[in-house]
Amino acid sequence: MPALKEGVLSSQKIVFMSIILVVLGFVLLVIGGEFLVRSSVALSFKFDISKMVIGMTVVSFATSAPELLVSIQAALSGSPAIAINNVVGSNIANIGLVLGITALVGPIAVDRSFYKLNWPVMMVFSLFLYYFLYNDAKLSLVEGSTLFAGLILFLMVLIRGLKNNTVVDEVDETLAVVSGFKIFIWLVIGASALYYGSEWLVEGAKEIAQAIGVSEAVIGVSLIAIGTSVPELAASVIAAAKQEKAISLGNLIGSNIFNIGSVLGLTAIVKPIPVTEKQILSNDIFWMLGFALVLLPMVFVKQKFQISRAKGFLLVFAYGVFMFLVFAMK
Repeated sequence: MPALKEGVLSSQKIVFMSIILVVLGFVLLVIGGEFLVRSSVALSFKFDISKMVIGMTVVSFATSAPELLVSIQAALSGSPAIAINNVVGSNIANIGLVLGITALVGPIAVDRSFYKLNWPVMMVFSLFLYYFLYNDAKLSLVEGSTLFAGLILFLMVLIRGLKNNTVVDEVDETLAVVSGFKIFIWLVIGASALYYGSEWLVEGAKEIAQAIGVSEAVIGVSLIAIGTSVPELAASVIAAAKQEKAISLGNLIGSNIFNIGSVLGLTAIVKPIPVTEKQILSNDIFWMLGFALVLLPMVFVKQKFQISRAKGFLLVFAYGVFMFLVFAMK
């Protein structure tokens, strides 16, 4: 009996330490991501790159760096299910959680570029990902390169379609005068924080999965995906509550495209990602496709070109159902 009690206490201690590791990992990823964005933008100004191009490319790649490091770390450490479901879960959370909760705080306007370019491209990337994984139960070097090349093509189309006077809110012009030494320090801090943050997060998540008896795919699509979405969710809700400019649907869809093209594409180039858990192809990826697909009719029914509070509630409710089923089917 004392041995059993000691074993339970030991297990609880492992879970507690793992949770601390995960939390510290998330904190470092947020800090690292912020420093990487600032240093990348400042460096781009040094090379006299236009603000518009910086906003569309440098900022977009830098902000996806935390997810990229998590997926690469997971793939290299023998946890391909986390590498894949980090992206699948993040794409679901972007629509069901971030968009849904923000719309509950205040309705979100939808511009026409949504159905002319952004949504179709997101569906193409999502369907290609499903085909690549279903075809041979892995994301190979060639398939990862294809996704990344598709992302570059998408960015080129976006940049060509923008006017030179387009306002890019994400770019801080004060970074144009930052010294080279400061940029170097920011890069070192950002890279270090991202490396250790991703390592601690993946290690902690694997230990939690093992301790509570769920698969790594479940942890990837839930804990890790939600965690990487929290900063964006918090910023969006605060902006909506203050009646400032909240998230745009285009930005969220762009994030989903980047997750597939950049995060999974580059990870597969570094190390091909096998599908090791069947629920990824039998359940999780269909939820990702479903959340992406439902956006189109949602934009055109009742209160057109707006994600209203009622629509936001439906998205959050659907996300809640998804989370319940993920753990119920573990």
